[in-house]
Amino acid sequence: MEIGIVGLPNVGKSTLFNAITKAGAECANYPFCTIEPNVGIVSVPDERLDFLAKIENPQKVVPATIKFVDIAGLVKGASKGEGLGNKFLSHIREVDAILNVVRCFEDSNIVHVEGSIDPVRDVEIINLELILADLETVERRMQKTSKLARNDKKAAFELEVLEKIKNTLEEGKPARAVQFDEEEKAVVNQLMLLTSKPVMYVANISEEDLILREENLHVKKLREYALKEGSEVLVISAKIEEELAALPDEERNELLKEYGLKEPGLNNIIRHGYSLLGLITFFTAGPKEVHAWTIKRGTKAPQAAGKIHSDFERGFIRAEVISFEDLVKAGSQAAAREMGLLRLEGKDYVMQDGDVVVFRFNV
Repeated sequence: MEIGIVGLPNVGKSTLFNAITKAGAECANYPFCTIEPNVGIVSVPDERLDFLAKIENPQKVVPATIKFVDIAGLVKGASKGEGLGNKFLSHIREVDAILNVVRCFEDSNIVHVEGSIDPVRDVEIINLELILADLETVERRMQKTSKLARNDKKAAFELEVLEKIKNTLEEGKPARAVQFDEEEKAVVNQLMLLTSKPVMYVANISEEDLILREENLHVKKLREYALKEGSEVLVISAKIEEELAALPDEERNELLKEYGLKEPGLNNIIRHGYSLLGLITFFTAGPKEVHAWTIKRGTKAPQAAGKIHSDFERGFIRAEVISFEDLVKAGSQAAAREMGLLRLEGKDYVMQDGDVVVFRFNV
């Protein structure tokens, strides 16, 4: 999973990126500090993996990972190349989901590119630039397709889909606002539209607001906006997250308690990222290795096996499955078998979040 971190300049994108990846991306108080995207790969925190490692005592533990891409700040006119915009937009095109960091804190020492704090305006600036860039993509594709559509049914169908997208974009709405059937989705996926990607917003608040535990007016406005388009808002203080990331585990836990937080913001971002993209985790566990694997919700057993190795999918015989909850009750895989909690599943089995699996195959 690859998540692109976007936002206007100086909203806290790179600060948040530093916090969640500990990658030390450059962070400074001027626009376009980030030109090339910074990339950080983060292990997905999962207590289930920790439990499996404890009972198996393996030689190796492999967590699932997530890639964060810190994309430079967008500004008005980015779709026309303003502020190195075209380059930045191309980086967004490559990610699976967008994390839009929105400034919801007041600080006279940190300049705002628009001169004042207004989260809804900021979000609309970015959304409009993405819509304009997509409109250009769709119109270019329509010019090519319309010539073929007279004598080609496939091209005629594509043109219908393109017109549906164009009409939506011209209304100022993102492509993801349109309901597509499976055949239409195949056309949309080829376009790699910026506004077809799922979005979650991060309201970046001050340390003082985090301590008060009360949502400021900026956050409330952002929530109202996100609710209308069916998006999630996560409230985080990037500054505090960066401070937490620099501490050893014990000191981090103490600081979390001081701020009244149960966990770092990273955990929340990852959880929402998985939900946004419809992802789940299954596990393989033994004395050699405990491994977490990420798949799309709805994936069947053979395709999940193929995630490990193509031979597993090609020669799939069956999956031996214990649900994580049953494994916790039993205390070990051997005990789960004795208690009859292990299930034999075939090619049509749809994998569930938390399944602990042994795949049997023959090539």
